[in-house]
Amino acid sequence: MKLVMHPDRLFPADTTTRDIARRLYGQIKDLPIISPHGHTDPSWFAENKPFENPSALLLQPDHYLLRMLYSQGIPLEAMGIRRRDGGDVESDPKKIWQLFAEHYYLFRGTPTRMWLDHVFSEVFNLDEALTADTAESYYEHINSCLQQPEFLPRALFERFNIEVIATTESPLDDLRHHQAIKDSGWQGRVITAFRPDPVMDPEHDGFVSNLKQLANITGEDTQTFSGYLAALKKRREFFKSMGATSTDHGHPTAVTADLTRAESEQLFAGALKGELTPQQAELFRGQMLTEMALMSLDDGLIMQIHPGCHRNHNQSLFENFGRDKGADLPVATEYISALKPLLNKLGNDPRFNLIVFTLDETAYSRELAPLAGHYPAMKVGPAWWFHDSPEGMRRYREQITETAGFYNTVGFNDDTRAFLSIPARHDVARRMDCTFLAQLVAEHRITEEEAAEIAYDLTYRLAKQAYKL
Repeated sequence: MKLVMHPDRLFPADTTTRDIARRLYGQIKDLPIISPHGHTDPSWFAENKPFENPSALLLQPDHYLLRMLYSQGIPLEAMGIRRRDGGDVESDPKKIWQLFAEHYYLFRGTPTRMWLDHVFSEVFNLDEALTADTAESYYEHINSCLQQPEFLPRALFERFNIEVIATTESPLDDLRHHQAIKDSGWQGRVITAFRPDPVMDPEHDGFVSNLKQLANITGEDTQTFSGYLAALKKRREFFKSMGATSTDHGHPTAVTADLTRAESEQLFAGALKGELTPQQAELFRGQMLTEMALMSLDDGLIMQIHPGCHRNHNQSLFENFGRDKGADLPVATEYISALKPLLNKLGNDPRFNLIVFTLDETAYSRELAPLAGHYPAMKVGPAWWFHDSPEGMRRYREQITETAGFYNTVGFNDDTRAFLSIPARHDVARRMDCTFLAQLVAEHRITEEEAAEIAYDLTYRLAKQAYKL
């Protein structure tokens, strides 16, 4: 079987609309990649060492792959995922790759298949499909490539035409890898983003000990609410000095609050003692979103909220392997009432910039588009995580555009740990946007000249503008 990446993939079947999509795509396909939010490892770019092997690079960090394989009865141990108890797992990367190749058919029709085929074809110049029979030759070819200078992280960064990429770090991170990148003189722009969940969520593992570490880092007394806020402000300033332009908050819901100082201090005291009920913990997180928003008025960091995920749903998997192993699930999420305290306080302030994401697609036209279509401070983030797919992108544009338009959105971000898939993900987004725009042109709702301008904005300008890049 040949590995074929059809030049018209994702374009409409109708010839008239397809021709328009082709023309639009031809104008934007080679624009630089703006990756304003993601989870790539900054040590890759700091150390610029060869990637370990194909399995470690392409398979083991990818929760999309792990969840599909696990759903078909393949244990994580067989994929070499380390157990918390130190129990036996497969250690031979070739065997792990072979097992994956034997089950690659499971990904037919999924975005994962499209991304990986793009990587195999465009990055590694493979022209045969991955099967059980080609697994060994695939592994050897990719492994050989990874030892070459042109496949080092910085070389790939430049080859992928990445203009800027943002990683995501905890306030407890010393950002030494970002400092090393700055000190190296390399011109690639790798910035950080401030993700304070470990010190803002009282239900997070190690919350109390994390606050003690935060105190040691900042010299502030994090056993008092005022000292706690001062410590967070210091860390935001440090992150900004290392290139950060945004914060990111992965709370279970979008709840915000506008409490009195006395009420906030009382909740904080309960959090330190581990005595908050789930409802009180949610209220504390909501208040801290507002506190973060207020700080953004001073330091200018863009605020991102990524709510609506039930993380680590599979308790046994979490206990045995830890976080981020594919056991996260979308949940219904309410935004109108949840965001009202924050938006009533700051939604009209030109200094405040809020980007809201969702895993609940039912909220697009009912809640998020109307909110972003009214409040100057708010924009809607792109289709995310489970919906980072051709169909998810189409649903997003169809439901958001009629109320919020294109210019209350922020372009595309890949939000990935899988570095080599970044060009593939951006290419899918560019093709789907051009397909959506081509339909509007074919229906005489916009002109092709307007569509070309919108395509450029969605691909490049809006992300740079929204994230101050």
